[in-house]
Amino acid sequence: MADGTFLPADVIVYGTGYRPMEEWVGKLISPDVQAKIGRCWGLGSGTEGDPGPWEGELRNMWKPTAQEGLWFQGGNLMQARFHSHHLALQLKARFEGLETPVYSGSGSAKT
Repeated sequence: MADGTFLPADVIVYGTGYRPMEEWVGKLISPDVQAKIGRCWGLGSGTEGDPGPWEGELRNMWKPTAQEGLWFQGGNLMQARFHSHHLALQLKARFEGLETPVYSGSGSAKT
């Protein structure tokens, strides 16, 4: 324990609560930005109640969001390790001035 006492235990359960990432955006940045980016996780446009913007792709994860300069890196440890490379390559390409089109759901690409 923090005070140095010891409590024997057979099992320790560490539970974490979490809220959707877009809720944190509303609290930490602004409700306007939260509304602009829409939901995180789940599939993009075409599913009920989903604002998009990427049809059939994960919403707002490991790719640019509708808010310039705002990116999300999340998930479990394996997802974070795997997709951090994809996110880093996209950011590096942008910093180097390379074209980085992103599927917009309308058949056209945006950068």
